[in-house]
Amino acid sequence: MRVKFHPDARLDLREGKAFYRHRSPLAAVTFAQEIDRAISRITEAPTRYQNGELGTREFALPWRFPYTVVYLVKDRLVVIVAVAHHSKEPGYWHHRI
Repeated sequence: MRVKFHPDARLDLREGKAFYRHRSPLAAVTFAQEIDRAISRITEAPTRYQNGELGTREFALPWRFPYTVVYLVKDRLVVIVAVAHHSKEPGYWHHRI
């Protein structure tokens, strides 16, 4: 299964990495590893995770990282729509669908 990031989802990810890098280089590395792990698990079984809004699915990261990976499944493609921090306005990413 292939993975594609919406350009704004890439920006979400860069912002998250920058935030953690500012706090601690180790936290930034761990955050990146958790994102990689999430994407790997999503591609293994994309329909396993919770249904979200507008036909999306959601994968919540472990408690120490308040982020949810919001994605769509289209044929053999997973489209990451958002790497959404829990403090952002719910549905801020709707225009990306």
